[in-house]
Amino acid sequence: MPKFSDRFKQLRTERRLSQQNLADQLGFSKSSVNMYERGEREPGLESMETIADYFNVDLDYLMGRSDIPNRNEWLKSINKSVVVEPSQPQVKFDNIIPISTKRFPLLGDIACGKPIMANEEKELYVEAGANIRADFCLKAKGDSMIGARIYDGDIVFIRKQEMVNNGEIAAVIIDDEATLKRVNYYPEKDLLILKAENSQYEDLVYTGEQLNHIIILGKAVAFQSDII
Repeated sequence: MPKFSDRFKQLRTERRLSQQNLADQLGFSKSSVNMYERGEREPGLESMETIADYFNVDLDYLMGRSDIPNRNEWLKSINKSVVVEPSQPQVKFDNIIPISTKRFPLLGDIACGKPIMANEEKELYVEAGANIRADFCLKAKGDSMIGARIYDGDIVFIRKQEMVNNGEIAAVIIDDEATLKRVNYYPEKDLLILKAENSQYEDLVYTGEQLNHIIILGKAVAFQSDII
């Protein structure tokens, strides 16, 4: 797959812009544009979005993760009428519906198994359906949540909230480490049980003062998997 630097240069040359012209259009310095094309540095999320908006492309395309420049326009083009013959009526793909999308900050990895260090870097994002009511997303690692159909590498979307109902899946911070588990909290017993969705993993049990070291980031509301 191409890198950001390749795509950035490709988009500039397709528009027949000099580095100085593009820098002026984007509000960047010419040296920044030059370094981006040489692969010496990459812009932050805000600058990435500025570039994507200017060229009317998705961030996935700009960063080399997709070969479709603009997924919404691509879906609309598929759903347009197709003429089989001039004398025949047009045919529509009624089962293909364009999806409105939005960008979710990707905070890093979260363990499905043993907790791993939380990563608060907000330089990346995931584009997904605008109907997902989430504040950010995390990439799952491990196999402890396979019973909930969450596999290694899946993107899990999290809605911020300090507590979830018993039995719901949540992103949980334990002493600055993050994990994804089903939560069962019994305040009358001062007891918290984090359950995996894999019988190979034992429950994580916390009581008393241990609860002061645990923070619930939010409820898992959706996930996104690759088709294998």
